[in-house]
Amino acid sequence: MPSIRITRLLAAAVFAGSVAIGATAPALADQTLLNVSYDPTRELYKDFNAAFAAKWEKDTGETVTIQTSHGGSGAQARSVIDGLEADVVTLALEGDIDAIASKTGKIPADWKSRFPNNSAPYTSTIG
Repeated sequence: MPSIRITRLLAAAVFAGSVAIGATAPALADQTLLNVSYDPTRELYKDFNAAFAAKWEKDTGETVTIQTSHGGSGAQARSVIDGLEADVVTLALEGDIDAIASKTGKIPADWKSRFPNNSAPYTSTIG
């Protein structure tokens, strides 16, 4: 699995609701990243990824293509645990992220303390 190429990307812009997987790696250059996410974010990331890729290329001269995989949060977590090579996960439930951390070690156990607001840059309510 490509190690955390996304760490450098996160320094440029917070990938909404994301947790990067792996450890620091060499600089990006014409890379493809996989964001494994839950279903309701499909439209959000379609627009966000295009804007992010354009800004990244403008700022660095490097191109990045962001592919996505969408499904239920728990099913997506299970896919990563079972070997799907995600560069980023953006899941709905803390427990799903914790499961990836505890079962694979691909996410640091202290992921919640790494960014403000328990590493959740946005929230939603259903009412």
